[in-house]
Amino acid sequence: MAVIAPETSEETMAMRVVGALRDDIVTMALKPGDVISESDIAGRYGVSRQPVREAFIRLAQQGLLLIRPKRATVVKKISPDGVRQSRFIRESIEVEIIRRVAANPGPEANETIAGLIADQEAASASGDSRRFHTLDELFHRTLARLAGVEYAWQLIDDHKMQLDRVRYLTLGVSSSQRAIAEHKVIAAAIAKADPAAAEAAMRAHLARAELLLTQTINDFPDYFE
Repeated sequence: MAVIAPETSEETMAMRVVGALRDDIVTMALKPGDVISESDIAGRYGVSRQPVREAFIRLAQQGLLLIRPKRATVVKKISPDGVRQSRFIRESIEVEIIRRVAANPGPEANETIAGLIADQEAASASGDSRRFHTLDELFHRTLARLAGVEYAWQLIDDHKMQLDRVRYLTLGVSSSQRAIAEHKVIAAAIAKADPAAAEAAMRAHLARAELLLTQTINDFPDYFE
């Protein structure tokens, strides 16, 4: 469960609660359909109710919470349509990112990407799904940085919560190994400075989201709208 450090600014505190609560929802510490309250969350994170109230509003706008006046607030179930829209936004942006990186990798790219993949392999080998998820995110964010458009990753991150929930439900040794293999194909295309091959590899990598969605709907039907 996430922990919030004390802050004097309520705005800053609210953003910290948003981040911590979002993390708990994505990682299934809070599951779809779970009932939560401002007082419970404030006590859990050690903050006052005001920043929690603001965080609830923001997370509701992001499609993660359902605030029902005079009734309990609940963690929203996963929207299949939301997952598909998240994938569309992500693919549209990341294809342009990977083409830019592969067109002009630069001396840093190959070494940096190889190091990230090595770290992913270590996390997968140890069965640390949460660390692998973090390193997977870092791989894609680093590509945006190498492309000189790191803000583009922030745009992706702001719209991929539903997709993240599906991805976290399917994390495991086999899924992480498959992702690593796909990352290696992307890395090889970058090493060859081949934008077309890099784009094809990225599209194939992100297309797996549809398979993951079908799998999780079958395995966890109660978690979906």
